[in-house]
Amino acid sequence: MIKSMTGYGKGESSNDSYRFKVEIKAVNHRYSDISIKIPRHISYLEEKIKKTIKDIISRGKVDVYINLEYINESAIDVKVDIPLAKAYKEALDNLTKELNIDDDIKLGNILNMSEVIKTEKKDLDEDIIWNTLKEALDIALDNIIEMRIAEGTELKNDILLKLDKIESDVKFIEERAPEVVLEYKEKLRERIKNLLDDNISLDEERLCNEIVFFADKSSIDEEIVRLYSHIKQFRAILNEDVSVGRKLDFLIQELNREINTIGSKANDIIIAKYVVNIKSEIEKIREQIQNVE
Repeated sequence: MIKSMTGYGKGESSNDSYRFKVEIKAVNHRYSDISIKIPRHISYLEEKIKKTIKDIISRGKVDVYINLEYINESAIDVKVDIPLAKAYKEALDNLTKELNIDDDIKLGNILNMSEVIKTEKKDLDEDIIWNTLKEALDIALDNIIEMRIAEGTELKNDILLKLDKIESDVKFIEERAPEVVLEYKEKLRERIKNLLDDNISLDEERLCNEIVFFADKSSIDEEIVRLYSHIKQFRAILNEDVSVGRKLDFLIQELNREINTIGSKANDIIIAKYVVNIKSEIEKIREQIQNVE
């Protein structure tokens, strides 16, 4: 099955200490491009997160947003430097005595002193953090893959309809090509007769040689065969259960190359009209596969 590169997924997981919320947004991109916004103090998990995503999403621009909440307790430890506070108290007492100031030293005076109170991030249990985050990440990935598969199915059905139309037009061109040679033969014969005097006979051998030359120069048999082959391969690739976007991109170029060659060789206004129709459908498919993983 093919997958779209566009999708959105959200996951949430928690334990007694932590709650993670993960959002994943993806759009089309030629290569794999993963951007992660994560709290700085758990940024060491970024490579694990990228590897987990790459195992699931092989192509596209992926933005990941991770939010961490602490449950029932703060993420910050508050520490008081008691010896330092005592030293400040003693220094302030000495200062009031030396300056003969009648003033009581209050707690607020001590707390305003630098380094008396310090805040530090609590140590985290890395295994618990990762396991909880991984659970939320997996849920978000499941959701985004479900969306990408659904959209991919729609893309596939639309592409198959366009391939059917292309194949039908190629069939018409295939049937029309021999008639072009016959029509050229009759037009050439009539033109020569109009140019020659009635007393001069038509050289049938030279006429046949001209027709053979025209038929050989305008032959599109090889291009028709390759077009049928490319269309068959295209349908087969659409059913592969792997990343197929680059394969399809290559095939669409080959389809375009063959139909351009037919357009330049056919020398027929009717075939030219069908060539234009096929090129239009090929371009529509090209736009569709830009969003195929």
